[in-house]
Amino acid sequence: MLILAAALTMLPGASASASDATVATVPAISGSIDLAITGLRSEKGNVLVCLSTNPDYFPDCSKDKSARKLKVSASKAGHIQIDGVKPGTYAVALVHDENTNGKMDLRLFLPREGFGFSNNPKIRMGPPKFRSAQFTVGTTSEQHAVRMKYIL
Repeated sequence: MLILAAALTMLPGASASASDATVATVPAISGSIDLAITGLRSEKGNVLVCLSTNPDYFPDCSKDKSARKLKVSASKAGHIQIDGVKPGTYAVALVHDENTNGKMDLRLFLPREGFGFSNNPKIRMGPPKFRSAQFTVGTTSEQHAVRMKYIL
């Protein structure tokens, strides 16, 4: 910048200042996640979405301060778009919060409400590990189909 200003002052009738310089802006680098959700048993309540990069807080991201958390009306949750996602490795967990209390309800340690995960991993004893639901986001749109499951 100083070299440019010095070079311009050598030209007759030219002057330069920091405010005259054109600054190139770098576009933000981010992608988006497009979730197609199927299998909701009703349009009651909300779908709680957790987008996390931290395996320690998956699938319950309630204490994950860096997770993106969304609440979408179940009647509009067939398609959810998450924009402005920085490139990285993520996993998505969904809860069909039918009674709108903001959490997964359990009965005898079994979920009473629907749930789903990116990559639709098989559910065995307990929730899936982050690794089985993880995917990579770059600078384009990632498309994922999530099938909701209900036990009770």
